Formats: sequence, C-alpha cells, structure tokens
Amino acid sequence: MDPPHQSKGGNRLLFSSSGVTTPSDKGKKTRGSQGGSKKQVFEAYMTTEDVSHGLKRGELIQGSIRINPKKYHEAFIAAPDGKRDIFLDGTAARNRALNGDVVVVQVLPQEQWKVVKSDSEGVSEPETQSGRSQTPGKKTKRPPSPDVIVEAETEAEEQLAKRVENISLNATGTGISPQQVVYIVEQKHSRAATGFLKFLPDKPFAMFSPVDHRVPRVNVPLPDCPHDFCSRPGDYANILFIVRITSWPDDSNFAEGRLAKTLGQAGEIEPETEGILIEYDVDFSEFSVEVLGCLPQKLPWTIPPEEFGNRRDLRRVFEFTHVCIYLWKSSMTKFSCNVLSLLGNFELGVHIADVSYFVEEGNALDFIASRRATSVYMVQKVIPMLPRLLCEELCSLNPLTDRLTFSVIWKITPEGKILSEWFGRSVIRSCVKLSYDHAQSMIEAPDKLFQADELPPCAAEHPVDEIHQAVLNLHSIAKRLRAQRFQGGALRLDQLKLSFTLDRETSMPQGCYVYQYRDSNKLVEEFMLLANMATAHQIYRSFPNKALLRRHPPPQTKMVDDLQEFCDQMGLNIDFSTAGTLHKSLNETLGDDEYTSARKEVLTHMCSRPMQVSSYRWYLFLVSLHWLPVSVVSVHRCGPHLELKGEEVQKQASHCNDKKTASKRVQELSSELFFSVFVKESGPLDSEAMVMGILDQAFDVLVLRYGVQKRIYCKGLHGLETFHFHKVGKRGELTLVWAAEEPGKPSVRQVRPRDRAK
Repeated sequence: MDPPHQSKGGNRLLFSSSGVTTPSDKGKKTRGSQGGSKKQVFEAYMTTEDVSHGLKRGELIQGSIRINPKKYHEAFIAAPDGKRDIFLDGTAARNRALNGDVVVVQVLPQEQWKVVKSDSEGVSEPETQSGRSQTPGKKTKRPPSPDVIVEAETEAEEQLAKRVENISLNATGTGISPQQVVYIVEQKHSRAATGFLKFLPDKPFAMFSPVDHRVPRVNVPLPDCPHDFCSRPGDYANILFIVRITSWPDDSNFAEGRLAKTLGQAGEIEPETEGILIEYDVDFSEFSVEVLGCLPQKLPWTIPPEEFGNRRDLRRVFEFTHVCIYLWKSSMTKFSCNVLSLLGNFELGVHIADVSYFVEEGNALDFIASRRATSVYMVQKVIPMLPRLLCEELCSLNPLTDRLTFSVIWKITPEGKILSEWFGRSVIRSCVKLSYDHAQSMIEAPDKLFQADELPPCAAEHPVDEIHQAVLNLHSIAKRLRAQRFQGGALRLDQLKLSFTLDRETSMPQGCYVYQYRDSNKLVEEFMLLANMATAHQIYRSFPNKALLRRHPPPQTKMVDDLQEFCDQMGLNIDFSTAGTLHKSLNETLGDDEYTSARKEVLTHMCSRPMQVSSYRWYLFLVSLHWLPVSVVSVHRCGPHLELKGEEVQKQASHCNDKKTASKRVQELSSELFFSVFVKESGPLDSEAMVMGILDQAFDVLVLRYGVQKRIYCKGLHGLETFHFHKVGKRGELTLVWAAEEPGKPSVRQVRPRDRAK
C-alpha cells in the first residue's frame, strides 16, 4: 500500500480517514491470534438498513466512483449538487470499490474537514485517458471532475443537494471529502483484469499485477498457473493473463482471484483486444444454436404474402416516383426523396429495418439482445448485438430486394418546413446502395452527368440522373435543417477521430489518418436526427406516462466554470452561457492566424469534457430495436402489447447505459492500441502539437495530425535543457528551455501555454 499522498499547490478540502468512527466500527478489533494477528486494512461495510437510514437523513451520498487513472490512490464521486467532486483519498478510503461501482460514502461535518493544497493550473485530465498504461506518470494534483452526476430524484436527495451546495459555498477548494466508502450498492466493474504474473518463492500463490493500476494486485493460486510456471517463470514475463477477482478480504491490501485465461504476448493486437473485451464484459462469443433457431431457417427468405396487408407498400412506382437511397455504413437504414408536383415540395422518408418482426418478446434472441444491448465497434471488427444473419441478410436493406421496414415520411418544403408526418410499417425495395464517397462525389459535382459504371448497380426504373438529383435534394434540405438547428441554439463539438488502413490479411495497421467529416455524413446525420426527434415526440404522445427517452444531461457546472476561467486567463473570448453562444464562439471568435484551426480543435476537446453522455430514461423499451417507434404502431395496429413492468424497464435502461459506456470505452482503447502498434512498427513520428494545459512538471498536448491527446513529462524529454513552473496571478506558466540545434547558437525558450510544442 502506498503512503498517503501529500498534495501541494492550491486548495482542496480533504479529510483523513483516521480517527473517525462509523456505525460499523463499533466493537471492531484487530483480528487474528497471538503471534499471527492481521491488522484490518479496510472497514467493514455498513448494513443495508443503516445505509437506507443514512441516505434518507442526508448523512450519506450515493454515486458512481471514478478512480484517477494516473493516480490510482485518488477517487471521486459527484456531489448531489453537480458542482464539485467528493474526494476519496487513498485506497483505504474507497474501501475495495473499483472504478465505476455504485457506492455510498459518508459526508462528515464541515468542522472535521481540513484544507490541503491542490493543483492550480491546467484542465484536469479526462477519464478517456487510458488507465492501462504501465508507465507511471507524474502525478497531477487537481482532482478531475466526475463523469456521472447523481440526479436528485427524491425529496431527501434534493435536500442533501441543497445541504452540500450550502456548505460548499464556504469552501475554497475543489472537492469535499468524506471518511470513506461505507457500502457498495452495485459492482459495475467486471472484476476482470489484464496483467502479468510474478512467481513468489515459497508462496502457494502467484502475484498478478494488472495493467490498469486502478485494479489491485491479486493473489492467484499456483494450480491455476501454467504447469511450468514455477520452473520457468521467465518464459511468462511478457505474457498477458486475464484474472477475475473473487474476493477482497478486509485484512489484506491484495485481492484474491482465479486465472481465467492466458491471452498471449503483450503488445500484440489480438491478445490485447481480447483482454479489453473481457475487462469491459463484452460478450464476443458466437451466437448459440438456440438463438440462431429463432430466425428463419429457409434461405433466401421472402416476405410472406399476408404481411403485405399489414404494411404500406412503398415499392410501387405508380404511387409516386420513389427514389430510395441508403448510405453505407448505415446498412439497416435508408433515405428516400421524391418531388411532389404540388408547389415544388418534397416527400422525404427515413426507413429502418423492422427488426421487431424477427425478434419475439421473451425468446432466446430477445434475451441475448437485451444482454448485449449494443454493438461494439473496434478498429478491426464489430461485435454485433444481433446475429449476422439478421443484420447482414434478413434486415439489410440490400438494393433490388424487398425488405420489411418501419418508416417516417414527411411532406416538407424546400426551406425545411414540415407540412405533415406519417409513421408506419412498410415494405421497400432500395434502388441503389451508395457509399459516403459516392454521395459526396454527387454533392461536389451537381452538374456532372454520372455514368452507370461510376456507381453501384441501380434499378432500371431509376436512372442515374434521377438518383443524382435525389441526393442533391436531400443535401439541400439537410443544409436547411442544419441551419435551423444551429439558429435555434444547437451545439456540435466535432472532435478529431483517428482512422486506420489495415492489411487485408493480417489486420495490422499500415497507416492512420484523421477521418474527414463531410457533407454526405452531415446529410445522414441530419435526417437521423429528424427521425429520432419525430419518434420521441410520437412515443411521448402515445405513452405520456410510460416513456423512456434518451437525453443529454446538462454539462457539469464546476468544469464549465473552470474552463471559462481558463479561457479568460488565456484571453480567449468564449461565451459559455448557452449551447448556441458556445457554438458561435468556437466558430467565429478564434482569430485568423495560422493556428486558428488548431486552437479550435484544442478548445473543442476541452469543451467536450464537461459534456455528459446521453442516457436512456424511463419509457416503453423494446430491447431488440435501437429505434423505438414500432411499439407505438403495435398498440394501434397489428403488433402485440409488450408486457414490461416499470422496474424491468428501468433496470434495462440502466443496463443499456452501462453497455453503451463500455462500448465507447472499448472503441477508444482499440484505437489507442492500434495507434501504439502503428507507432511501434513505424518508428518515431514527428508532428506538430498544441498545448491544452500545463502542470508543474508536465503538459498536455493535442497532436493535430492524428487527433491524439498525450501528456508530456518534462523530465527526460529529449532536447530539453531545463524547465521552470511559476504562477502569474492565478495562471500557471511553464517555461521550457530547448537546447540549440546548432553549436554556438542560443537556447530556445518557450513560455506561454499556448505556444507550439515540439
């Protein structure tokens, strides 16, 4: 166990975990017999009854624990007011909770707080930084703000939020500290970890050291280890293993666990990928025979004749000129646009594959879809939520093939004003399968006469020029809709996204580049947003008392305030008062010098930190379908009523949120893994970077060419002669002195945080 961390710098409210008694402490003694006693490391948890009473009285706070990936002895949960962190100092204070667990902590009276120093400069490190690095970094001293806000949903919680807010007004620090975690409500962490085994002579167990330092070291029984591990431990020095924690005694710094699997060589893509998936509890097993048996067995499958009577047939050309387009990768979604003769308006549709037709409520397929909750996208592969037969065949809207869909169709003016709206089950036949590149080429060359061989095969009744015009119409309407959204105060934060070119045979990265977000992407995004908003309104109208909506919580107040102060100190005129003013600031007020675009990228990254991810909130939820209007039509037309109780819906919504968060993190780790392998294979890469924030011995940069954020530690930095950190008013300033590139020339000094980093 590391000694308690002694912070330096600004102010933070902190309470040491020694000397205070909780209800569970009474009568506690050191355990063990004479000569072999074991000192208790962790306090016993409170009883469920005590926790319930404590939460009601406002003496306890419940929230998700977040452990600093760079300084694993620091942990945080959000205060109920959402304005500051609750700080847990040391592993004993978090009492065997792991990252992401829902815990209960005790807030002590203000007179028992004490003030210590904390970091005063730079923006705190985001949670998206990997906790898997084996290289310990320089410790930051300012507590990062939390990723999760515990919303006050009961009267007691509202009162507690006010209480914390009131006592916080007298505090000058950035976090308040309770004694410790007193109860774990839910173990969200998988208790699985990737790491290395170390042989311990004369011990009946091996020591497992996780790559993620937020996970404790684990004692693993020797019988679990490879048969020659004891005789040849050196052979396994670079081998990755997966261990699952089974228990963590309160008298030990180390957890106990069992070896789950030998992964392979550290640093190789497949072992590392498998480790990431297991750590984040992603089910990547093959679908069982029972699950596959829920799908049609006779292929190729055709729509039963009786189903046409339940749906609107959108295949009939004589009804209207219906040009259907879907853009890969959206293989289960397509878009249509046709010109109405009346006043030059348009009939515009968004059509999504009707997965609900194939997934019956309560069967094995529905169960596995509920458990997986989302597809997981990695650099080299996708872990699907549903079987590939369903996604790639039965529900893939392949061109020139009849498919079951659910549609939203609008009558809309060229200016983007919606005149009418229709929801319903439908049958479609896509006329062409366009990639983003195909659609983009049509948008960029509106007057070009495209030849048939320049596009994928098209339906004979829809000539190329008609398809081209449909794309142009969609693009024109999308631009109008997008402009209306931003005029109405919408905000978009486009962060750089790293993509890779892979070797077809080995899947090894051959190159990397920043993905270009173009007009064809915006087209798809705009109509999916329009469909989602329309669907949300329709569901709410149909189920006003029983609706689950995906919503974006407000940004974290404390982080926004810190960022506003940072921008003011840097002389950047950024208006954080509303989403609309922030969007305008990022796009209009960042100067016109050569670093304007870089400055915008850095600020976009910073502004994304206070933003919370969207989450599902209470409504009728069909787990096998991402897009949910089918339940509305089920009630009024041909579908069965879904038998879901409120508690089941809430539980499933929470599960979906957890899986969505895990999926996002897995995607990030996959990208980080491929980038590290690419750099290792390619050798050192030279690239410009812009400083995002500074610490006393380190600084964060955004590598512009790759959209990668890294922390640079001054000690040992090649070419750096010396560095010096000091305060200028409230702002920290880090001076870097670089050695001269040629003999006899003076050293090069960099002073301001916004200077370019080499």
